[in-house]
Amino acid sequence: MIETDEVIHSPNRLQICAYLSWVEQAEFAVLRDMLGVADSVASKHLTVLREAGYVSTTKSDGLGRPRTWVRLTDHGRAAYIRHVDALQQIIGTPPPR
Repeated sequence: MIETDEVIHSPNRLQICAYLSWVEQAEFAVLRDMLGVADSVASKHLTVLREAGYVSTTKSDGLGRPRTWVRLTDHGRAAYIRHVDALQQIIGTPPPR
């Protein structure tokens, strides 16, 4: 049986993981803008991913406004790869006759 990851499967969380899989880290605002959602919606999705151990967040204390940085954890990267593999298996499976 092919199992997808229900935490990652949500379209917004899948987009977050896909983006983070290509970069070392990303600022919260970049992820929010990429998704085209409000701060609260992006924050909710990141909370789900963080509670699953898939992302970690840090806040910068530099000059100007504080910034939140998000990175994919090793656990999150492995889960994302398994999820993508499962989706590829689903797509590659011929429909029942």
